[in-house]
Parts: sequence; C-alpha cells; structure tokens
Amino acid sequence: MLRAGSPLVSRWTIVAGQRMHARVGGARRLPADLPVILVHGLGVSSRYMGPTADRLAPFYRVYAPDLPGFGRSARPRQALDVPGLADALHAWLRANRLERAAFLGNSMGCQVIVDLAARYPAVVARIILVAPTIDRRARHPLVQIGRALWDMRGERLSLVPIVTRDYLAAGLIRDAVTFHYALQDRIEDKLPRVRVPALVIRGARDPIVPPRWAQEVTGLLPAGRLVVLPGAPHAANYSRAPQLVATILPFLREPPGAPAP
Repeated sequence: MLRAGSPLVSRWTIVAGQRMHARVGGARRLPADLPVILVHGLGVSSRYMGPTADRLAPFYRVYAPDLPGFGRSARPRQALDVPGLADALHAWLRANRLERAAFLGNSMGCQVIVDLAARYPAVVARIILVAPTIDRRARHPLVQIGRALWDMRGERLSLVPIVTRDYLAAGLIRDAVTFHYALQDRIEDKLPRVRVPALVIRGARDPIVPPRWAQEVTGLLPAGRLVVLPGAPHAANYSRAPQLVATILPFLREPPGAPAP
C-alpha cells in the first residue's frame, strides 16, 4: 500500500525472471540531475521510506525498491546475503535504465549501498548512510536485538505496525537468515573503496549506531562527513523525515567535485 496522498506510484520490473516492486515518482529530471534511490533496512520494505521519499519527490525523481524477499517483491527460494542484495539492486538499476544515481540507505540498507558502490562504482554518484550498521564492536545478535528494542522508545508509534507487518510478510526464517548475513558482513572493509561523496547521518538518540561507530564509518570513507540529527532515533527516514530531508538536500545539490565542508 502507498501512503495516502503520496506522489509515488507502484511499479514492477522483471529482474532475472522475478518481479521487483518499487515506489516511484517525483520531479522529472533535468539532464544534470541524479535520481535518488532509497534502500530499506533489514526485514522491512520501502513502505517506511515513504515519509522521506514524499518530501524528496518535489525536487528529485525518487525510486524506493523492495529488495528481493521483502515487501511486494518476489521471494527467492533462499535469502540473499548483502552482496546478493547488491547484485539484485544493480540488476534492477539496469532493467530500469538508471545509469547513475544518488543512494540513500537506512540501517542494513547502508550495507547494501556500500557493497554496491565498492563493486559497481560506475552507477553510484554519491551516498547517504542513515544509521549504518553493523557496529563492528557489537557483532552479536543479542546485543543488536537489545539495541533495536531500546531504539523503539524513540521512534514514532506508527512505525511499529509497519515493521511488524513487513517482518511477518517476509517470514521469520528469511528475516533471521538475513540478520545473520548482516552480522557477518564487514562493512568496515569496504568503506575505504567507496570514493564518492558520502554523508553519514546518525540520530542523537540512536542506540544501534553509537557515536564512536558513526565516527569510525565516516573516517573510513575517503570523502565522508558526519552529521548528527538532534533527537532522532535509528529510523530517522521515518520518524524524523522533515529534519532528515532538510539535512540531505544541500548535499544532493552540491556540484560534482565540490569540496566537503
């Protein structure tokens, strides 16, 4: 389901013989403009990207795909690991003739984007990592689950039914296997290979991404910079979308090669 009044519409694309769903809409691009691709996190779908996508749509062409196995996209027989999800995203880009784009991810979506940028640099112009996981000093399922439960205290209450519905729709086994893949994925080894402009955003109330880890992620990026959103939780793209979009619009509008402030 699309949000009531959303400028986005559903679009299905056949990728490797399976259907991938995406929410698509927004301003028609000028030749120099980049489309913005929003990549969801673990177990959920692009539905919780809606508040950010709707606010970006007046300025950019926006695409929010459901990765294979999640949302309204087809479910492969086996859950895909992070490189597999990045491969599927790359194939989806090619099927939609999107040669180069800016990417915004939340949580595990950041891991997918970083893997994509490291292995398919030609398609990535700049990246925005909102609450990138997984903290390498907390690579344990119980620690991550505990932090996630604590984070819900700061999220909008309306996020709870969205997350619950998406997790159940994907299936608890697929969710658990994908969670295992996320824990095993060493994003810190890939970050130095991502040479495009990168904005790391941490919510000040995000227990999943502590300040030390956000600073480490930023420092490993050759062209990274860090912004802390006051009062924001882990899913700032849903719970603090107005502040998030106000923060990222100047970054998206920077001309190529502009020095980082």
